[in-house]
Amino acid sequence: MSMVNEEIREILKTSKGVLLNFFDTFLAVLEQELGMHASLEVVSRVHNVEKYDERMEAVNFALNHDDGVSDKDLQQADVILLGVSRSGKTPTCLYLALQYGIRAANYPLTPEDLDSTELPRMVKPYRHKLYGLTIKPDRLHDIRQERRSDSTYADLKTCRAEVLEAQAMFRRYNIPYTNTTHQSVEELAVSIMQACKLKRKF
Repeated sequence: MSMVNEEIREILKTSKGVLLNFFDTFLAVLEQELGMHASLEVVSRVHNVEKYDERMEAVNFALNHDDGVSDKDLQQADVILLGVSRSGKTPTCLYLALQYGIRAANYPLTPEDLDSTELPRMVKPYRHKLYGLTIKPDRLHDIRQERRSDSTYADLKTCRAEVLEAQAMFRRYNIPYTNTTHQSVEELAVSIMQACKLKRKF
């Protein structure tokens, strides 16, 4: 551990532990060679506390509202991503939080949701904040196979049906959506920011 506080360094010198003092060993030589006097000030890695706090709040919000686990404070969301399971919702939410400070929630469209002609109850009051993610069925099949091989969940017919029904819901309610198949999370985030007219928070 590096210790730049002089008082604590003096206390450490009296301890019975092994002390390797790189400051005393090399600092004087470096000062002489560089013709400069060293400053032992502690430099914080967090240069802007407000920006850091905003980012962490957005990340916590994304984690607390992942996969529709809670509708608590959902009205504070800047955007709510809708999509079938494994369409890229969670990584996109976290990227939006980390890079832009956006409070992004996500809701997974279940077979029960897709069988209904109504929007899911949890997100219905926030229709104006919804953004859909879709994906090519064969790609979804490959992803789900890695998670639950040879299951009904991963079956290509299931994937095709869910994707078609999700897209029908997006069109029915005029929800903007993007195909995630060939897009990086960075590209997805930019598309969402532009479509939803969101602005970076820091």
